[in-house]
Amino acid sequence: MLLAAGAGTRFGMPKVLAADGVWLHRAVAALADGVCDDVVVVLGAAVVDVPAGARAVIAPDWADGMSASLRAGLAAVDDAAWVVVHLVDLPDVPAEAVARVLLAARSAPSGLARATYGGRPGHPVVVARRHVAPLAGTLAGDEGARGYLAGRDDVVGVECGDVATGRDRDRG
Repeated sequence: MLLAAGAGTRFGMPKVLAADGVWLHRAVAALADGVCDDVVVVLGAAVVDVPAGARAVIAPDWADGMSASLRAGLAAVDDAAWVVVHLVDLPDVPAEAVARVLLAARSAPSGLARATYGGRPGHPVVVARRHVAPLAGTLAGDEGARGYLAGRDDVVGVECGDVATGRDRDRG
């Protein structure tokens, strides 16, 4: 699932439009080439055509924040065994990082893994199906997904700093 619904206020425009759509195409390719069978792009502030092989989901309450976008995305992938959560504003994260984190989650007893960059937590984040409902239940609160993961000591960190910076782009 690619979260791409925000207005990009600090950036100056919705990030899904950044670089004439190049960020969107790179992120979708990272997910698809990182062995994700179903790529869902969550849109909101800007509705665009998504690349072939992906499907769009509109988050009607996208302006409420990332938790609203994540809720819409989780509802759209209700039968997935694993959910990979990625962000459109991470244009340097390649398929190799996605594949690493997915493999780690599949191997972990917890079914939870997230990319780290020089030890700093980032995206993608992978959750097993059994975490989807509890995670969705946290999305009404202030902490949202971040709080769900922070409250656990069984999230596997997967270092990806050798293939990407993992830094989001907040300024245009």
